[in-house]
Amino acid sequence: MNMNHRIAVVTGAASGIGRATAQLLSQAGASVVIADIDRDKGEAAAAELREQNWRAVFLGVDLTDAASIAAFAQACAAQVGAVDILVNAAGWGQNKPFWEGTPQLWAKLIALNLVGPMQLVKELLPPMMERGSGSIVNIASDAGRVGSLGETVYAAAKGGLIAFTKSLARETARHGINVNCVCPGPTETPLLFAVPEKILDAFKKAIPMRRFAKPSEVAEAVVFFASSQASYITGQVLSVSGGLTMAG
Repeated sequence: MNMNHRIAVVTGAASGIGRATAQLLSQAGASVVIADIDRDKGEAAAAELREQNWRAVFLGVDLTDAASIAAFAQACAAQVGAVDILVNAAGWGQNKPFWEGTPQLWAKLIALNLVGPMQLVKELLPPMMERGSGSIVNIASDAGRVGSLGETVYAAAKGGLIAFTKSLARETARHGINVNCVCPGPTETPLLFAVPEKILDAFKKAIPMRRFAKPSEVAEAVVFFASSQASYITGQVLSVSGGLTMAG
């Protein structure tokens, strides 16, 4: 898999699946923009890649703020040029019953998991269309395919991201752009380990493979979709869940 001379943006790349994806894209030869709201961890992630003689830079972005997203896109254009690959890996949730949530919490969940990725795509899409090439990979969740206990609004946002992926794929195929979606099951990330132990045990027992995914295992699917090996694949949703979900 050769991604030399390709520029990739990975949101949420300071940790978890985003960081693992940035690592694999770098290994494949891409120049990677580490995009995250956490400057310290983001800078550290970019430095770690540069220490391996790979090309990486950190640029801060708050995906709940439209002005921050626009400024990020401008900084990308100025510092690295036109983006070839966009991976929307940033995401956040909070496990609690729906009726205990607040409109403020719902707004944050929807902004970060759905509206922010859409806004970033809108900013980075025009140059891809002008060139007639590009790859967008959205990381949703199997919660958005089959629902998840205690994550109703998060699941709604991720379900929206899945539908956005499919519709955008239809609109952009004629411009040589493929758009796909990876849906992780429970994965060993800071977000997962914020869930109560009792729920974690239930999750693990429900997974046929009886373990959680490693971030690198999800990243492998993301990088496949971003590569030339997936050049004739668009509008697809792939679960990486150890068999937890087998949605049609």
